[in-house]
Amino acid sequence: MIGLISATAAGAAASARLAAAWPGRVRVYEGPVGPAVQRAFGECAQVVCFLAVGATVRLLAPLLSDKATDPGVVCVDEAGRFAVSLVGGHGGGANALAHEVAEVLGAEPVVTTATDAVGMAGLDTLGLPVEGDVAGVSRAILDGEPVELSADFGWPLPALPPNVRAVEVGSASTDLRARLHLTDRTVELGAHEVVLRPPSLVVGVGASKSAPVDEVLGLITETLADAGLSVRSVARLATVDAKADEPGIVEAAARLGVPVVTYGAEELAAVAVPNPSDAPLAAVGTPSVAEAAALAGGGQLLVPKRKSTPEGRAAMATCAVVRTAARGRLAVVGLGPGARDLLTPRAKDELRRAAVLVGLDQYVDQIRDLLRPGTVVLESGLGAEEERARTAVAEARKGQAVALIGSGDAGVYAMASPALAEAGDDIDIVGVPGVTAALAAGALLGAPLGHDHVSISLSDLHTPWEVIERRVRAAAEADLVVTFYNPRSRGRDWQLPKALGILAEHRAPRTPVGVVRNASRADESVRLSTLAALDPATVDMMTVVTVGNTATREIAGRMVTPRGYRWQQEPTAARTEATEAGR
Repeated sequence: MIGLISATAAGAAASARLAAAWPGRVRVYEGPVGPAVQRAFGECAQVVCFLAVGATVRLLAPLLSDKATDPGVVCVDEAGRFAVSLVGGHGGGANALAHEVAEVLGAEPVVTTATDAVGMAGLDTLGLPVEGDVAGVSRAILDGEPVELSADFGWPLPALPPNVRAVEVGSASTDLRARLHLTDRTVELGAHEVVLRPPSLVVGVGASKSAPVDEVLGLITETLADAGLSVRSVARLATVDAKADEPGIVEAAARLGVPVVTYGAEELAAVAVPNPSDAPLAAVGTPSVAEAAALAGGGQLLVPKRKSTPEGRAAMATCAVVRTAARGRLAVVGLGPGARDLLTPRAKDELRRAAVLVGLDQYVDQIRDLLRPGTVVLESGLGAEEERARTAVAEARKGQAVALIGSGDAGVYAMASPALAEAGDDIDIVGVPGVTAALAAGALLGAPLGHDHVSISLSDLHTPWEVIERRVRAAAEADLVVTFYNPRSRGRDWQLPKALGILAEHRAPRTPVGVVRNASRADESVRLSTLAALDPATVDMMTVVTVGNTATREIAGRMVTPRGYRWQQEPTAARTEATEAGR
């Protein structure tokens, strides 16, 4: 919940705008601002104060305790010009909140956190638990000093600056000022050292009916400690379906802050384990619960089954620990038609989350300034689509966070298809939609896609012309609005006239045709023609051609395909009569 506090009419008006924009996310505090700030600070995860910075600082000072637990606070000035991230920039999410507030109010976000200011991913913003001297290591990175990263295994981290150098585990230098460790093992940290905890451990748990939570949780924590493993790297508890609601397991997971995943007894019985037992077989139908459940999702068994050791009675809990293989992450990102303001916020976030970027060189140039320092860029020229897809998947399989970019929407005549055809289920795939050329061109033309429509590529590099022609004929006979991608190149100059001729067999010569080149870019051009008048020689590969259906009209210089509402089909006199009758 976000607390909103204001002292003036202008502040109250701005507060109301946020409340309207974020229904269910905010709580408006009224009354004297001092008590209001105190209540909001104790009750909300974040706070927005429509007050002067100095006044807000004085009110907050007695309330601050720990940056890891204090709420994030954003301060907005009386005129609504600036949204200042005041405290809790990372831990409290104030930096991100400042950007959100600024977007709603049309203000300028002000973020002074050093890592954010230079575009570096803060060590406490990587989505992993972090321990150690975060400030000292961050300072070393910012100062450009050599920093070693020792990782037990690959993990999809965002890009880190070039002065952070990966080294083999156990080969750390002795004279470096700062070190990063990426591991699920317990580490004795020295000065200027930080450990990042990946969620790499799965704890399989078996429990008798009504097993106490303290016994279950105690067994888990003791087992991890004895094995030299960090409880902060536990990703989930795993057990058999029959124990899905076992209170001791459910509560242990809640205290650890992890989910419980369950498997059927038959599925667990098929998992090879080193320590099967007759007791669980008789009780729940599988010779192993703890080991089998831990191994069911794949991985390496680090700790075989262990039993709890309560005094004076039989054990009621068992557990086993598995390290799962790191899964790389591939984001397939659509960049839109070219204009920066048509690049979605989600696409920007994925570009900044990536450690490796793969793309066509000219598309990389469009967004290079959005990449974090240290991002590895793998770019290539036209015609290397399959190579880029293979490269992106291969990098993700190394455990990297990868972004594969394409223009428009990456799933429309772009990189998503070859990448997903290459990828298996061993990496995580994230699709980020973009504004495709048909939509960008349609918005410039008017509303040509107001009814059923189809997109057809006229490139026969990968699709035989016979197939393309069959699709064009089907669209013509079905009276669909058609957008042609890849309409004409210097080496392919006859396909567009042929396609237009097929459409002309079913549509009038005056049928509107929209021609848009470089939609949304500086040299954008938009023109309306007709099926009879269009000169294909004026079209190239940077152009999309949209041909209307039999209902499409040019209205006030715009290309419009009626949606087909009943009131649009009534005679004008009938509409007028109905309107007058309703007055």
